[in-house]
Amino acid sequence: MRRGALSLILLLAVLAGCAGSPQIDTRYSALSQDSRVQYVILHYTSSGFERSLRNLATGGVSSHYLIDENPPTIYRLVDEDRRAWHAGESSWQGRTWLNASSIGIELVNQGYREENGQRHWQPWEPAQIEALIPLLRDILQRHGLGPERVIGHSDVAPQRKVDPGPLFPWRQLAEAGVAIWPDAAQVAEVQAQLAGRTPSLGWFQQALAEVGYAVPDDGLWSRVTRNVLAAFQMRFRPADHRGLPDIETAALLAALAPEARAALDAPLQIWLAEPISEQTLMVEP
Repeated sequence: MRRGALSLILLLAVLAGCAGSPQIDTRYSALSQDSRVQYVILHYTSSGFERSLRNLATGGVSSHYLIDENPPTIYRLVDEDRRAWHAGESSWQGRTWLNASSIGIELVNQGYREENGQRHWQPWEPAQIEALIPLLRDILQRHGLGPERVIGHSDVAPQRKVDPGPLFPWRQLAEAGVAIWPDAAQVAEVQAQLAGRTPSLGWFQQALAEVGYAVPDDGLWSRVTRNVLAAFQMRFRPADHRGLPDIETAALLAALAPEARAALDAPLQIWLAEPISEQTLMVEP
C-alpha cells in the first residue's frame, strides 16, 4: 500500500512538472531569421586593466569581451546571447539603443590626456590588435556579418564619445577583412571629379547618413553635424579630425556612399561658396 501511494505521488509530481513546462515541437525552423547580433562595437576603457575589469564586471556598465594590453589576454565577461551595457544612447543605420543588437569589445587603453589644451592619445599595443583581429573574424563568421558591421563607439554616439580614438588602426583591421576602408583609387577619382569644389552641407549630411551615422538632414552647419563629421574623420582621416567639411573628406565619403557619389553628378548640385572655418560654426542654444 505504501509503495502504491509513493508511486502515485511520484507520478503526480512528474505530471505537475510537465504542466509547468510546455511541450514544444522543434522539427520546423523558419528561413526568415538571422542573428540577434547585428554589430560589433569597439571601445577603449580609458583606464588600466584592474580598474577596467572592476568597472565592467561589477559596475553599472559591461561588455562582452575585455582585451588586456600586455599580455593581450581576452576575457569574456558576458555571453554573446545576453545583452551587455556598453553602447548607451546610440544609433547606426537607423537602429537605436544598440545594446540589444550588438557585441561590445573593450580594449584596455588610457585614451588621451589633456595638456595645454591638446589631446595626447595613447598608442595601441600591436599585440593587442593582433589578438582582436581573430576574435572579430570569429564573431563575424558565427553571426553571418560583414566587415562593415564592425564600428566604433564614436560612430554610434558621436555627440558624446570619441573612442576608440584617432590612433586606432582601422586600416589594419580592414586589411585583415574585419573592417572597411575607402578604396584609394575611388578616392582619387572623386577628388579629381570635384576639381576644387566642396559639396554642400546637405550633401555631407546625406553621405554621412548613407554610411550609417545619425545626422540632421537640414543642410545647416551646426555642432551636431560637426561632431558627426569629426567622428567620420577620426576613423578614416585621423590626421585632421576637426569636423570641418573639405574636398578630401568628401572624396572619402563618396567612396563609401554610392548614392551620395552619384548625387555629385546631379545638374542642380550646390557647392560651398567658401570653406567653412572654426569661426563659422553656428553654436546652438
